[in-house]
Amino acid sequence: MSALALSVLLSFVSAVAYAGGAIVQEHVAVSSPGAQQYAPLRRPAWWAAVALNGLGGLLHVVALAYGPLSLVQPLGALTIVFALPMAALFVGRRAGATAWRGAIMATVGLAGLLSLVGSADAQSLDTAQRVAAALATAGAIAALMVAARAVHRHPAVRSILLATASGVAFGMSSVFTKTVAVDWTGGVSAANLPSLAVIGVLATAGMLLSQASYRGAGLAAPLATLTVVNPVVAAAVGITMFGETFRYGTTGTALALSCGVVAAGGLILLTTERLAREQQESAAGTVDSGSEAASGFEAVIGSGPAPVEVPAAGSGGRSGADPAELLLAGLTLPEDVRLPAVPVTAPDAGPHDADLLVPLVSYAPFYGGPYVPVPAVDRHRARVKS
Repeated sequence: MSALALSVLLSFVSAVAYAGGAIVQEHVAVSSPGAQQYAPLRRPAWWAAVALNGLGGLLHVVALAYGPLSLVQPLGALTIVFALPMAALFVGRRAGATAWRGAIMATVGLAGLLSLVGSADAQSLDTAQRVAAALATAGAIAALMVAARAVHRHPAVRSILLATASGVAFGMSSVFTKTVAVDWTGGVSAANLPSLAVIGVLATAGMLLSQASYRGAGLAAPLATLTVVNPVVAAAVGITMFGETFRYGTTGTALALSCGVVAAGGLILLTTERLAREQQESAAGTVDSGSEAASGFEAVIGSGPAPVEVPAAGSGGRSGADPAELLLAGLTLPEDVRLPAVPVTAPDAGPHDADLLVPLVSYAPFYGGPYVPVPAVDRHRARVKS
């Protein structure tokens, strides 16, 4: 097997390993409590996801050793393409047509962008540049995390922000890795220990942020965002700080910008698809809650002392009638309610007038409350003084 074919094979296997790790991470995120959204250390499945991601990274590095960067980097974008059918096959999570279109757009755009990035002579960053890059990265990640916390009521948006932060962390980790690798060509030095510490912190932060990004947002949107942001950040730093350029001059730059727009459109499509699904789930939950409330209301009405009958729609009721009128029309009131007569003295009556037997009037049959007696006076038996 030639070196080029081996590089391609390793790139494919690396993408499959990354996809498997993402699927396991998403499964762990769904089944873990909120307190463990970043690091569910007690879940063996999470450690399996860490191992799969580590394997994918190792295979990617070996593929770079056997093949050109312009070929290996675009093949790494196949992670999202492999993840969707694998999720449907192993965990039963099927992606819709919109998710597939967004994933393919993001992959094609990213692959085209990476294939247009040219190589440059190996060079490293000085101490000031490393400090500036580390501080800028920390500030960007912190800002994205604060923004994600502010929009916690919208899981899809929160997921995209956390996945973007994870991609920034992984991309800058690659930048520092390249810097250390260039330095080590002249021998190992203790001056690289701070850079190694930064690599460890950024890699760990990227792993934890990617784990949190899968909570409540599905698989496709956060994985596609992470897959696109990671190499784009690394390529942007390579162009601005390592002297790398796009191939084919102005034409290559225009094509690279077009590919970036296609990749961004794919991410937007994935995000809007997830937001639409959340709205449908929210609407379905509202309908279910309304049905339960209506059932409870009917149960309360049926358990009262007085029978209440509400005519069903389409069973003799008028179409479009006021629900309140239908409810009042269907009330069954008790009949033959007789109240005892009590003696009540009429106003302005003399001492010789007998007590009048006055019936009591009640409003209880309609409202269902306690009887409230109201005296009535027979005006024909009352004495009128001139």
